[in-house]
Amino acid sequence: MKMFEAIRNPEDNLFLRMHRARSVILTSDELVEIRAAQRTFEGAYMRTALSQFSFALIILKIFTSEFYAIGALFSLYGAAIMLVAVFRRYQGNRQFFTATDEAGALRKKFRTSGNSVILLTLLSLGAYITLMVLTWQLEG
Repeated sequence: MKMFEAIRNPEDNLFLRMHRARSVILTSDELVEIRAAQRTFEGAYMRTALSQFSFALIILKIFTSEFYAIGALFSLYGAAIMLVAVFRRYQGNRQFFTATDEAGALRKKFRTSGNSVILLTLLSLGAYITLMVLTWQLEG
Protein backbone atom coordinates (compact mmCIF):
# COMPACT_ATOMS: atom_id res chain seq x y z
CA MET A 1 0.00 0.00 0.00
CA LYS A 2 2.92 2.38 0.70
CA MET A 3 4.03 2.01 -2.90
CA PHE A 4 0.85 3.65 -4.22
CA GLU A 5 0.99 6.55 -1.76
CA ALA A 6 4.07 7.93 -3.53
CA ILE A 7 2.09 8.20 -6.78
CA ARG A 8 -0.57 10.44 -5.26
CA ASN A 9 -0.44 14.16 -5.85
CA PRO A 10 0.92 15.99 -2.78
CA GLU A 11 -1.96 18.48 -3.02
CA ASP A 12 -4.39 15.64 -2.26
CA ASN A 13 -3.55 16.27 1.40
CA LEU A 14 -4.63 19.94 1.22
CA PHE A 15 -8.30 20.75 1.82
CA LEU A 16 -10.59 23.78 1.81
CA ARG A 17 -14.13 23.34 3.12
CA MET A 18 -13.74 19.55 2.96
CA HIS A 19 -12.74 19.59 -0.74
CA ARG A 20 -9.34 18.63 -2.08
CA ALA A 21 -7.24 21.57 -3.28
CA ARG A 22 -7.40 20.42 -6.90
CA SER A 23 -11.21 20.27 -6.99
CA VAL A 24 -12.34 23.16 -4.78
CA ILE A 25 -14.71 25.83 -6.09
CA LEU A 26 -13.86 29.16 -4.52
CA THR A 27 -16.35 31.75 -3.32
CA SER A 28 -16.20 35.27 -4.73
CA ASP A 29 -14.61 36.59 -1.50
CA GLU A 30 -11.89 33.94 -1.70
CA LEU A 31 -11.28 34.75 -5.36
CA VAL A 32 -10.93 38.45 -4.53
CA GLU A 33 -8.43 37.60 -1.79
CA ILE A 34 -6.37 35.36 -4.07
CA ARG A 35 -6.39 37.89 -6.92
CA ALA A 36 -5.28 40.66 -4.56
CA ALA A 37 -2.39 38.53 -3.33
CA GLN A 38 -1.40 37.71 -6.92
CA ARG A 39 -1.47 41.37 -7.99
CA THR A 40 0.45 42.48 -4.94
CA PHE A 41 3.13 39.82 -4.68
CA GLU A 42 3.46 37.88 -7.90
CA GLY A 43 2.96 40.93 -10.09
CA ALA A 44 5.54 42.90 -8.13
CA TYR A 45 8.14 40.18 -8.53
CA MET A 46 7.50 39.90 -12.26
CA ARG A 47 7.58 43.68 -12.77
CA THR A 48 10.86 43.84 -10.88
CA ALA A 49 12.33 41.05 -13.00
CA LEU A 50 11.24 42.78 -16.21
CA SER A 51 12.73 46.08 -15.05
CA GLN A 52 16.04 44.33 -14.31
CA PHE A 53 16.03 42.81 -17.81
CA SER A 54 15.28 46.23 -19.31
CA PHE A 55 18.07 47.86 -17.35
CA ALA A 56 20.49 45.11 -18.41
CA LEU A 57 19.51 45.65 -22.04
CA ILE A 58 20.11 49.40 -21.74
CA ILE A 59 23.55 48.79 -20.25
CA LEU A 60 24.45 46.27 -22.95
CA LYS A 61 23.24 48.51 -25.79
CA ILE A 62 24.44 51.94 -24.68
CA PHE A 63 27.70 51.38 -22.84
CA THR A 64 31.02 49.97 -24.06
CA SER A 65 32.21 46.41 -23.61
CA GLU A 66 33.76 47.28 -20.23
CA PHE A 67 30.23 47.36 -18.79
CA TYR A 68 29.10 44.00 -20.21
CA ALA A 69 29.76 42.25 -16.88
CA ILE A 70 27.38 44.67 -15.16
CA GLY A 71 24.74 44.07 -17.84
CA ALA A 72 25.15 40.31 -17.41
CA LEU A 73 24.84 40.72 -13.64
CA PHE A 74 21.49 42.50 -14.01
CA SER A 75 20.31 39.84 -16.47
CA LEU A 76 21.15 37.08 -13.98
CA TYR A 77 19.54 39.08 -11.17
CA GLY A 78 16.33 39.42 -13.22
CA ALA A 79 16.30 35.67 -13.89
CA ALA A 80 16.80 34.97 -10.18
CA ILE A 81 13.89 37.26 -9.31
CA MET A 82 11.71 35.37 -11.79
CA LEU A 83 12.63 32.13 -10.01
CA VAL A 84 11.72 33.72 -6.68
CA ALA A 85 8.36 34.71 -8.23
CA VAL A 86 7.74 31.09 -9.21
CA PHE A 87 8.69 29.97 -5.69
CA ARG A 88 6.38 32.59 -4.17
CA ARG A 89 3.51 31.46 -6.40
CA TYR A 90 4.05 27.86 -5.32
CA GLN A 91 3.89 28.90 -1.69
CA GLY A 92 0.88 31.16 -2.26
CA ASN A 93 -1.14 28.38 -3.87
CA ARG A 94 -0.91 26.38 -0.64
CA GLN A 95 -1.67 29.31 1.66
CA PHE A 96 -5.43 28.97 2.18
CA PHE A 97 -5.84 25.26 2.76
CA THR A 98 -5.96 22.85 5.66
CA ALA A 99 -3.71 19.81 5.75
CA THR A 100 -4.05 16.37 7.26
CA ASP A 101 -1.33 15.27 9.63
CA GLU A 102 -0.08 11.74 10.26
CA ALA A 103 -2.91 11.05 12.70
CA GLY A 104 -5.51 12.05 10.09
CA ALA A 105 -6.62 15.22 11.85
CA LEU A 106 -7.25 18.38 9.83
CA ARG A 107 -5.26 21.45 10.76
CA LYS A 108 -5.11 24.96 9.32
CA LYS A 109 -2.16 25.58 7.07
CA PHE A 110 -0.97 29.13 6.53
CA ARG A 111 2.38 29.94 4.99
CA THR A 112 3.79 33.40 5.15
CA SER A 113 6.02 34.72 2.40
CA GLY A 114 9.00 34.83 4.76
CA ASN A 115 10.98 32.22 2.83
CA SER A 116 10.71 34.11 -0.44
CA VAL A 117 11.53 37.42 1.28
CA ILE A 118 14.68 35.95 2.82
CA LEU A 119 15.66 34.41 -0.52
CA LEU A 120 15.13 37.71 -2.36
CA THR A 121 17.07 39.59 0.32
CA LEU A 122 20.05 37.26 -0.03
CA LEU A 123 19.93 37.50 -3.82
CA SER A 124 19.76 41.28 -3.67
CA LEU A 125 22.65 41.54 -1.24
CA GLY A 126 24.74 39.26 -3.44
CA ALA A 127 23.86 41.23 -6.56
CA TYR A 128 24.68 44.60 -5.00
CA ILE A 129 27.95 43.38 -3.51
CA THR A 130 28.89 42.00 -6.94
CA LEU A 131 27.89 45.32 -8.52
CA MET A 132 30.17 47.19 -6.12
CA VAL A 133 33.07 44.86 -6.92
CA LEU A 134 32.51 45.25 -10.66
CA THR A 135 32.30 49.03 -10.30
CA TRP A 136 35.58 49.16 -8.35
CA GLN A 137 37.22 47.05 -11.06
CA LEU A 138 36.22 49.66 -13.66
CA GLU A 139 38.30 52.31 -11.91
CA GLY A 140 41.52 50.25 -11.91
